[in-house]
Amino acid sequence: MGLFSLLKQERFLVIALVAVFIAYAVEHSVLEAGQTASAVAAIALVAVIILTSTRVAHHAEVLAHKVGDPYGTMILTLSAVAVEVLILAIMMGNTNSPTLVRDTIYAAVMLDINGILGLAALLGGLRHGEQPYNDDSSRTYSVMILTAMGISMMVPEFIPSDRWHYYSAFTIGAMIALYALFLRMQVGTHSYFFSYTYPRADKAATGAPAPVEEAMAEPAAVSIGIILFGVLVIGLLAEFMSTFMNVGIEGTGAPPALMAVVVAAISAAPEILTALRAALRNRMQSVVNIAMGASLSTVILTVPVMEAIALYSGQPFVMAMTPVQTVMVVITLIVAAINLNDGQTNAIEGMTHFVLFATFVMLTILGL
Repeated sequence: MGLFSLLKQERFLVIALVAVFIAYAVEHSVLEAGQTASAVAAIALVAVIILTSTRVAHHAEVLAHKVGDPYGTMILTLSAVAVEVLILAIMMGNTNSPTLVRDTIYAAVMLDINGILGLAALLGGLRHGEQPYNDDSSRTYSVMILTAMGISMMVPEFIPSDRWHYYSAFTIGAMIALYALFLRMQVGTHSYFFSYTYPRADKAATGAPAPVEEAMAEPAAVSIGIILFGVLVIGLLAEFMSTFMNVGIEGTGAPPALMAVVVAAISAAPEILTALRAALRNRMQSVVNIAMGASLSTVILTVPVMEAIALYSGQPFVMAMTPVQTVMVVITLIVAAINLNDGQTNAIEGMTHFVLFATFVMLTILGL
């Protein structure tokens, strides 16, 4: 592939790089122009970041198709979590919100399980009826998400403030141990938990090849390089976006969790497109791996990184969920455990999760 063809194909990354230079040049002018200008700039940068993250996700998907499941979905979810952790770390340095990490993880779980899985199962069910998948994967994901969120976001409510650093260090160790075992299962002797063998007829029935399949001829090194470059550019854009957003929403009465929802939405945007394509092609195992795997990776990888930053800085942040958040998480995981217990999804199961997602949106608007 020639340089011109590559630049044309990666035009979103080129736009993002140009946006970095523009933001650097006009940052002070925009901030001096006031709140409205800052809000508009923040919205524009959020859009550019989402476009950039779709390219990162595309190349992660290319690599995923090259190596196959379960390694493929692991690459997809890790790339999304890397973007999320990077943006979170940058925004933590630019905001005084002690609940940003907690609210972002909570929002990500709501988006992944109720938003992505719900919408994909709903649309896929309307098109294909019942869609099969490996129920070993859903049970494994559900119990690990509940354990990880319970340890890191429910128990902290009962930890005395003068002992937070001890429990924080324990949480880091627990999350690393959980992820190490999960990783060994996912790519080792229990990898069949996270895969599903589709009938040959399904492949023929999917119609024209997806764009990612047409890109399989791209060398893996190109995809890896673009992923790393894209994450770097996203980090630079996030620095400016965070500054503009802080000024843009100050004193507006915007929901306290708005910034957390923005971070979660940025990381989830590419996954939504990938999951919907998979559901419409009757490949529900990929949807389960993406939605549940992204939720688990968000909790189990974001928590130790951010807790380590808190220990290093000596400044704790609030990880204990509010009563409303706890209730929503418990309902979500109970519904997921029931819905994802029989090896098939349908439109009704998708609708239950999507209604829970709508409830999350309404609660966020109400400031809860």
